[in-house]
Amino acid sequence: MTRKALLLSSALPLTLCLASGAHAQDAGRADSDGIETPAPAFDRQPAQGPDLQDRAVDPPPAAQPASQQDAEELAFSAEELSYDYEADIVTASGDVRLRRQSDRLRADSVTWNRKTGEVVAEGNIVVVNAEGDRAYGDRIELTDTLKDGVVENMLVVLEAGGRIAAQRGERTDGIITVQNAAYTPCDVVDTEGCPKEPSWKITADRVVYDPDVGRIRYHGARVSVFGIASLPLPAFSHPVGGRSDDGLLAPEISYNRTNGLQLSVPYFVSFAPDRDLTITPTVFSTVAPMLRADYRELNELGSFRITGYGTYSRRSDDLTVPLTPATSTNDFRGYLDILGNFQLDPHWSVSSSVRLSTDRTFLRRYDISRDDRLRNNLRVQRIDRSSYFAVNGWAVQTLRVGELQGLQPIAFPEIDYRHRFDAPLDSKIEARVNTLALTRTDGQDTQRAFASARWDLRRLTSWGQEITLTAYGRGDVYNANDTIATTVESYRGTEGVQARAVGAVALDMRWPLVGPAFGGTQRITPRFQVVAAPEIKNLAVPNEDARAVDLEDSNLFALNRFPGYDRFEDSTRFTWGVEYALYLPGFSIDANIGQSYRLTSRETLFPDGTGLTDRVSDFVGRTVVRYRDFISFTHRFRIDKDNLAFRRNEVDATVGSRATYVQLGYLRLNRDIGPALEDLQDREEARVGARVQVSRFWSISGSVLVDLTDRNEDLLSNSDGFEPVRHRLGFLYEDNCLRLGVTWKRDYQTTGDARRGNSYLLTFAFTNLGG
Repeated sequence: MTRKALLLSSALPLTLCLASGAHAQDAGRADSDGIETPAPAFDRQPAQGPDLQDRAVDPPPAAQPASQQDAEELAFSAEELSYDYEADIVTASGDVRLRRQSDRLRADSVTWNRKTGEVVAEGNIVVVNAEGDRAYGDRIELTDTLKDGVVENMLVVLEAGGRIAAQRGERTDGIITVQNAAYTPCDVVDTEGCPKEPSWKITADRVVYDPDVGRIRYHGARVSVFGIASLPLPAFSHPVGGRSDDGLLAPEISYNRTNGLQLSVPYFVSFAPDRDLTITPTVFSTVAPMLRADYRELNELGSFRITGYGTYSRRSDDLTVPLTPATSTNDFRGYLDILGNFQLDPHWSVSSSVRLSTDRTFLRRYDISRDDRLRNNLRVQRIDRSSYFAVNGWAVQTLRVGELQGLQPIAFPEIDYRHRFDAPLDSKIEARVNTLALTRTDGQDTQRAFASARWDLRRLTSWGQEITLTAYGRGDVYNANDTIATTVESYRGTEGVQARAVGAVALDMRWPLVGPAFGGTQRITPRFQVVAAPEIKNLAVPNEDARAVDLEDSNLFALNRFPGYDRFEDSTRFTWGVEYALYLPGFSIDANIGQSYRLTSRETLFPDGTGLTDRVSDFVGRTVVRYRDFISFTHRFRIDKDNLAFRRNEVDATVGSRATYVQLGYLRLNRDIGPALEDLQDREEARVGARVQVSRFWSISGSVLVDLTDRNEDLLSNSDGFEPVRHRLGFLYEDNCLRLGVTWKRDYQTTGDARRGNSYLLTFAFTNLGG
């Protein structure tokens, strides 16, 4: 039987456009027109009631006929066509396809009454609108515009995400209203293509979906999880397909010893697609409520975020005594966190980070953060291909027990300008100017300015050696006030204005030897460096930024192995090292080791225990091993040159896949440095974290941090060498639209009103609610 194709117009006489069977068949089914129509996952009979499963029918393709289609024309494609001239009724059967503009229909048969304008489709029906939403049904009564009508045994698959099923529904002016309905955004088939109960769904007496508003509204609704749990929702609505709209978000329930039972219910306010506000009131069973607000904005210059917390509760400013009514007061407590980044033009940018807390234990007590110092920064910078300019301001709020806020520096302004340009012999020169002012409300003030230039010449010899010549010169001016307020004498410098000259020259040679080995590629790279610097007036100027010095693989070949600029390593030294790399299919090793020797025997600036005190330094190195994406192992070490004891031993390892893995961490600093230098205190700790994917959706995760420090590392420590700091254990179910979990956390340390103890967090979130 030959397929007929025709165009029908309510304003024009009936027009037939006949084509050959092959041509018409291609016009009706052309899958190459861009519509992807997956095969049905299983055979099924039409289900009674709200059935959310896929229907065994493909949507009609979106291809337009060869001729330009009039806006009023209704295009047909069918295997058989009959026309009752007396009743003015057109009947099409056999894989019928209708199209008016962007609205399309497919069915087993379609009857069109041209007098009434009613279109009735029956059998394996699917209708696609301009937005891409697909509506399935057994029988549909439509107007001749294909936009309005009534459908039985309906399923609507929304292009924006989600599906609605109902026994009966209607569409009027594009608005879909259904009775006795169900909605879910979740998968309705498993990985094998078999039907399954969605993780959650909402059933309702009546559901209304307006595509223009992009929101689904329910009346007499209930939500069920895994087809078991059921919660009434008398009046409920949500957006569809990634749109943001006002409304309640998933609540959070937790419990801890300090605050008792905790319930947080966020409310989301959308001002525009690029601006929103989330207000989260939190009530506790044992303390006063707390309010949190999060404002976010994205504009043409950049983005910023403002987060604020506020409550009224008891606090203690003396964290060394127990929290009692006699040692504490009720007061406002809160926290402010501001983060912003703005790109003014291709070169200029502004960024800011502000973190302020009313007291030292607020963040820990309410489990917001465990940071012990809050850093605030404001930066204006300009970057182009050859120069860098920045103005910075820094301020630090300490949350540490026993530290005085008045001794924390305020760095403003810090001005830094660098310019790099080409020089003769294909060399490079970098010129730099920097100035910094440090102010303390109850301590030493320091101002510093310097100008420097660095020249680098790099050459490759005919034998493959890489040789770099470096010359460096710098002039410094310092001004220090109230130096007696600094307790460590070597950090003070001399009161008043001091000038200093810094200079160094260096020769660095690397000789990569590359060749095949063990079925892969091997690289052995000997390295040798000579650095010469005259004696420098280091102790005449303050030390603000070069205190936490330690010999590591990262600074072994540095021109100056002090961090920062306030100390510069003088004298002449030789440094050697060897780098080794092996690359096999799926496997790699990258390692290095090195040591340095200083010519002069005069007393060094480096504190005892840093590995650089004697003329011959300790051995320092790093080893990195990787096996595909399954194993990652990093070991950093420093070995005492005299007795081969590990002065730094740091291990980080990850074994497993993305779903199931174990993370191990260990750090021991055994440098035997006196307690006077707080920046160089020894410590020992172990970290373990793991996640096990029990099944496709279920997982178990946990972590623990243990302080292994004892009197061997810290003379002031009262620890027995095995002191847990905190741990976490959680169970989680997560699929594409539901997250359900329980987490147990325990903190082993008490600081003020942030007491040690257990806390429990219940996570229950519809992660795909509203797209």
